[in-house]
Amino acid sequence: MGVAAKVNPLGLTRDDYKGLATTLCAGCGHNSITNHLVKALFESGVDPYRMAKMSGIGCSSKATAYFMERSHAFNAVHGRMPAVTTGAALANRQLLYLGISGDGDTASIGLGQFCHLVRRNLDCTYVIEDNGVYGLTKGQFSATADIGSVQKRGAVNELETIDIAALAVQLGASFVARGFSGDGGQLVPLLRAAMAHRGTAILDVISPCVTFNDHAGSTKSYAYLKEHDLILQELDFVAHRDEVVVSYPEGESVDVALHDGSVLRLRKLGQQHDPLDRLAALTVLDRGRQSGEVVTGLIYVNPEAVDFCSREHLPAAPLRDMKEAELRPDRQRFAELIASWS
Repeated sequence: MGVAAKVNPLGLTRDDYKGLATTLCAGCGHNSITNHLVKALFESGVDPYRMAKMSGIGCSSKATAYFMERSHAFNAVHGRMPAVTTGAALANRQLLYLGISGDGDTASIGLGQFCHLVRRNLDCTYVIEDNGVYGLTKGQFSATADIGSVQKRGAVNELETIDIAALAVQLGASFVARGFSGDGGQLVPLLRAAMAHRGTAILDVISPCVTFNDHAGSTKSYAYLKEHDLILQELDFVAHRDEVVVSYPEGESVDVALHDGSVLRLRKLGQQHDPLDRLAALTVLDRGRQSGEVVTGLIYVNPEAVDFCSREHLPAAPLRDMKEAELRPDRQRFAELIASWS
């Protein structure tokens, strides 16, 4: 007899969180992210029927087909995923929203929409699969390409980079992290913590493009990341439903409590970074850019931030379940509302 597959608290196996076979290039960092997502969703016991996968256009946005086949999903127009996600979240707060985007989809055509989603602090997890190039259109530099980065055909990027993580901190995102597709030990707990966080959780994941951006001179190649990765913390995610039995090596540690009672446990390394300090977050990112290092780990978190739907006092029930009388105010209430604006 074979060994029974491990199940999570919902009675589901890891295979239950998989999707269609990938059509991306062999070795693509995006495929690694998909595998890490499958593991994170399985370990967190996320109900597939409560998950809404949102995406735009690009190699990254194809990834939603490759995991959680039984979930809700919407593939939006290029750069418009934040608006579609906002509308869906306003209509149904009971779903867990996971947006998958790319550096082109987010930092170029979708930059304006990304900024407004972040400043509203919409309750969603937003993963950017960041490879610094447009993979579907043959490898042109994207807006996240670093100055001095060399294209496969020899062109050198002379334009300033858009640092998605730094921008997210400046705009008020309540959870900002950066990871590397090749480091599942760091990325999986970050993904689990992001999904447990209430508010906008931004994960900028450096994901090398093996076809157009994995050569000498690229600052988003596997070799460059392994040599220049500045890891801020060792990470563990402790789910609130589990008995906490842990053993850690000596060293200073800090616990970040999330809204659902889960804990992201950080053991600080050489940088001694405080993820609760917004100014420190911007400083460590800027120093990393100046020194040519790629800062990974939990960069900033604000556990006290109020998400958009809560701040607007939106009902917990989905709009589809509400009666006409609940959705349409009577004449007196409508008159009072108009008077309140005058």
